[in-house]
Amino acid sequence: MKKFDTINVIPFIDIMLVLLAIVLTTATFVNNGQLDIDLPSSSADGPSENIEQVEIAITRDGVLYVNGIENSIDKAQLQLQLLAPETPILLLIDETVEFKNFVEVIDLLKRLSLDKVSVLTRKNS
Repeated sequence: MKKFDTINVIPFIDIMLVLLAIVLTTATFVNNGQLDIDLPSSSADGPSENIEQVEIAITRDGVLYVNGIENSIDKAQLQLQLLAPETPILLLIDETVEFKNFVEVIDLLKRLSLDKVSVLTRKNS
């Protein structure tokens, strides 16, 4: 029989790295939603019902609309700065719009402290 002076551990390391990747990938899926938390109750009122949602849309041509009215970014700023910080904002942006247009709108909302933003998407089938 042939005597072994060294052991080739590279295949072993390859297998362990694959197993580690599998464990790390599945661990994030298993952990989500598994915490059992009883939230405290509060006597404070919920969100005000008289605050109306503002819709900001950008068409595939890059045209900006605020509540269905065409605006430039400067006009939109004048209109949006009148809103309360807790006003919910809904963004409807065409998927072909340049990313810089999206960033301009997000930057504007950040400057005006309007941080209750939702982005409307469609569900994949």
